[in-house]
Amino acid sequence: MTTIPQVARAMREILTTTAAEAGRATRFVQRTSPLNGATFSQTLVFGFLGNPQATLEELTQTAAALGVEISPQALDQRFTASAATCLYQVLLTAIARVITAEPVAIPLLERFPAVYVQDSSTLVLPEVFAAQWHGCGGSTASSASAALKLQARVEMRTGRLDVQFQEGRASDRAASLPGPLPAGALRLADLGYWSLEACAALAQQKVFWLSRLQMQTAVYDTTGARQELLTLLETQPTDTIDLAVALGERQHLGARLLAVRVPQDVADTRRRRLRAAARDKGRQVSTTRLALAAWTIFVTNVPVERLTLREALVLGRMRWQIELLFKLWKSHGRVDESRSTKPWRILCEVYAKLLAMLVQHGVSLACFCT
Repeated sequence: MTTIPQVARAMREILTTTAAEAGRATRFVQRTSPLNGATFSQTLVFGFLGNPQATLEELTQTAAALGVEISPQALDQRFTASAATCLYQVLLTAIARVITAEPVAIPLLERFPAVYVQDSSTLVLPEVFAAQWHGCGGSTASSASAALKLQARVEMRTGRLDVQFQEGRASDRAASLPGPLPAGALRLADLGYWSLEACAALAQQKVFWLSRLQMQTAVYDTTGARQELLTLLETQPTDTIDLAVALGERQHLGARLLAVRVPQDVADTRRRRLRAAARDKGRQVSTTRLALAAWTIFVTNVPVERLTLREALVLGRMRWQIELLFKLWKSHGRVDESRSTKPWRILCEVYAKLLAMLVQHGVSLACFCT
């Protein structure tokens, strides 16, 4: 169980000893100065915690409260490559310091020793960082020349947060968050992580998985006959479906196919989004894909005696929790915004604001437990 004093001690060590060492190691500090790695990190973290859109003047007020007198112009000059490297090292240390809370007593979650939800989000960076954080070469978050992808995995019972940084162009499936997951745990991940090989590997480790179904996946019934997904759903006698199937032409991975027909207005909304997304890419949506929008479809290897269809749908909606985390980081923490157009200051702010969000996450967990 993490307490507020424990969080405070961990963050104090990171923002003092660790940050000071990082300042020297990265040559951010080359001579004795009140603004060293520690005070620089603290100035940005506490300044952005107070106001994610803090001006240089406001940041210098935070520095003054820490005993460092510096002008806004002088602070602006300290946003350099070595400053960004210093902050990045401090951020990596903070990520490695796992903070968890006492497991919550939610009966559905208590059926598993751990429940992990994983997703990613991308931050656009100035083009000058394309060599370090290579994007895909466009103007949006998913295709920018330089972009930083945040991989995050939350353990829903304890609040443990694992984070990894990737180049913007990296595949979600290439993420290598700390593992392996404990036997009996349940992993929920979006379609960006869909891989029959990964699901089979999890099953071999006795880890359960629950995912939306990638629509191009081959589906076989219990007789070994391949089935067209839409036909299989439409020929069932009820609007709630729980079938034993095998997935993949080569893998034939055993799973349960779970599906529920959605209300007409939900299906219509999904179809509008599908058409809009296809239009943006200069494509058309197939009639089959539009018809499948009438269904919410999951696949899992959790046995029915451990998880009913309705319970699986409840757990499936939990993946939105990590999207809410990213939304909080962006809307409240403003991790993807900067007042500056100077590349190194922008990168320093990204790292400092992410560090501030980790501090906030740890304090929130500690408060929840007290």
